[in-house]
This record gives sequence, C-alpha cells and structure tokens, in this order.
Amino acid sequence: MNYLLLLLCTICASLGGLLAGYDTGVISGALLYINQSFEINSFLTGLLVGSVSLGAIFGAVINGYLADLLGRKKIIIIVAILFILSSIICSVAQNPIQLIIARFLLGIGVGVVAFACPLYLSEIAPKEKRGQMVSFYQLAITFGILFSYLANYFCSFSALNWRAMFFIGVIPAIVLLLGMLFLKDTARWYVMKGKMDEAKDILTKINPSCDVDNEIEEISKTLVKDNKKFNKKLFMPFIIGVGIMFVQIVTGINAIIYYAPVIFKNLGFSSNEQVLLFTIFIGVINFLMTFVAIAFVDKIGRKPLLYIGLLGMMTSLIVLSLAHSLDFWYMKYLAVIFCATFIIFFSMSLGPVALLLNSEIFPLEYRARAMSIVIVSNYLFNFIVTSLFPVALEKLGGSYTFLIFVFICIISLIFIYYVVPETKGVSLEKISEKWM
Repeated sequence: MNYLLLLLCTICASLGGLLAGYDTGVISGALLYINQSFEINSFLTGLLVGSVSLGAIFGAVINGYLADLLGRKKIIIIVAILFILSSIICSVAQNPIQLIIARFLLGIGVGVVAFACPLYLSEIAPKEKRGQMVSFYQLAITFGILFSYLANYFCSFSALNWRAMFFIGVIPAIVLLLGMLFLKDTARWYVMKGKMDEAKDILTKINPSCDVDNEIEEISKTLVKDNKKFNKKLFMPFIIGVGIMFVQIVTGINAIIYYAPVIFKNLGFSSNEQVLLFTIFIGVINFLMTFVAIAFVDKIGRKPLLYIGLLGMMTSLIVLSLAHSLDFWYMKYLAVIFCATFIIFFSMSLGPVALLLNSEIFPLEYRARAMSIVIVSNYLFNFIVTSLFPVALEKLGGSYTFLIFVFICIISLIFIYYVVPETKGVSLEKISEKWM
C-alpha cells in the first residue's frame, strides 16, 4: 500500500473542505468591518452572508454532471482557480453588490467541492481506508471555520481588516490547485471513460499487490448499477435525508457560526477584537467536538446522539433568548457560554451524524444522485436561515428569534423519534432491503 500517495491525496482533496469552512466562516468577522466601509441594511446583510449558500445550491446542482464529464481531478482544479479569483475580487470589492456577486461565485465553488472532494477521496481510497479518508474531509471543514476565526482576529488589527480576511482564502486555494496538478484522477472515472491503462496505472500505484483486473471488473459492475432509474420506493429515504438536513440547518447552527460576533455586539460587548476572540473559542470547540462524535457514533448510536444533541441545543437557545430579554449585566457572558454549549451539542450530534445517516440510508446504486439532491436541500435551508436571521433580529428581536429555533428543535425531536431509523450496527444491504 502506497501510504504516502494516499496521504497526499487526502491532504490535497481535504483542502476543499478547509476552503468551504473558511469561506463560510470568514464572513462572521468581516461583517463587523464591512458595515464601516459600506452602508448596508439588514436585508443586504442577510444576502451578503447567504450569497455563498445561494451559489452553493447552483454548484451542488451541476457538480455531479461536471465531475462525470471532466473528471474529479479537473473539476477540483477548476474550482480551486474559482476560489482564488473570487477571494481576490472579494478583497478588492468597491461596493456591496460586487461583494455579493464574488461571494456567490465562492458559493459555487463550495457547492462543487462538497460533492467532488469526498467523491474523489472515496474513489481513490482502498476500501479499508475509505472511512478514515472521507471523515478527514468533514474534519477539514471544521478546521476551515476555526482558521477563518483566527484570520478574522489577527486581521482585525490591520487597517485592511475585512479585505485581508477575504484575501487569506487565496492561500489554501493555491495549495489545493498545485497539489491536484500533481495527482492522478480516480480509477473509477478512468474506467467510465474507457481509459483502462490509466485506471490500471493508478490502482497499481496505490496498491502494487492488488489484483488490478479484478478491481476493474468490480468497478465496471458498479457502473452498470449506476444507470438504474430512481425507484418509487426511495420516497421514504428522501423524506428522511432531506428532513435530517432541515433539522441540521434550521435549528440555528448557521445563526451561531455566521453571526456570533453580531450577536455578542448586540448583547453589549463593545470591542470587535473581544468578540472575535470569543468566536475563536467557539471555533476550537466546534473542531474538537467532531472527534467526540467520531468516537461515539458507533458505540452510542445515531438516534441517542441526536436526542442528546437537540436537547442540549434547545437548552442553549432558551438561555440565548433570555439573554436578549433580561437586563442583567452577566447575561451577555452567559450568552457566550451557551453559544459554546450549543456548538458542543451540535458538533457531537447533528454536525457529523446528519451526513453519516445520508450516506447510509440510500442504496448504493442511487447514492451519488440522491446525495447530490440532499446537498442541494442543505444549501437551500442554509440560504433561508442565513439571509433571514438578520431581518428577524431587527424585526422580532433576539428573544423571539431564538425562541423560533427552540420550537424547531421540538419539532425535530418528534421527527427523529417517529421517522428516522437507527442504523447503528445494521449493514448497508439490510438498510437498502428495508426500502426496496
């Protein structure tokens, strides 16, 4: 086994996850300073934050087609170039409209890498290493968010502040571009295109001792399965898949991730540097608690983790609602603590479990197309929450806005109890048989 090659593939492809996390998280700190450069109302603020999610919807729609047409490697290279150009445009934008358009282009890149990078990793990896390599991508997203918070804090001391925050995104994009230029595409894509010599070459490089002809035969059988049409009995998996994405997003995670500095400023913290330091604390927790989920998801089970996570998130949201309605000096500090608590419970449950469930509930021959549709729904919910949250804060106030999230948590608990199956210890074949 060529572990060095596998490590290089994992690091390079996971940079797509880091970029997705960075370009979604960086806006949280940049907003504090963009408002000093441009006059933007709550609607434009929501559109500025949500434009990445809107672009990601478009990227998620076209990603499967482009990945098959151009190849996994080429589409990642193209997206890396898009990240570089869009980050530069963001950093030199002269008005809010230019910034929104540039962030929309970044969103297209986010939507494409959300599919193309895990797909590349899952196809390049030997079956015994697949879980670890794909999980590394999810971990890279949380690290990208943490990286954006760190960049926001250190750039806050610069006269360029928000422009520097956006420009830093160019660095990992360049590394992604250069790394992918030196890597091969996947054997599965080469077989799809009838390039058997290239497929044998990459399989041999990854594992010189493997039976190359047998591997190619297995890939060819899978490709035949991929031509099947959707079965009407997939209705229930789609309800569960889209429903769990609704639960993941609309319970308030992006309100915390994107707007934490705004929330802290509204509660009475006056220093931009202070609130950005608080967000670093939240980012560290988000990153570290992902390891907890990875450790316990196969021991405790999916549904118990979801129950624990939602109950903890709901408690945190109630405290955040009270912090906006009670005029005590210590409430703003409680808000910081319970923003962190919210992240703890989300990161150990809904964060990774929602994606894991979606990778389990769909039969193999429908999985790629089904996941593409689910990703579109994820970014659609993301856009709705991120664009409406600042409007809700202005019109309803923080107290009622967070109570809406509490109500959605209650509905989510009912949905998970009655609709979502427990997949712990159940083979993918048995799960498929349930629907078919």
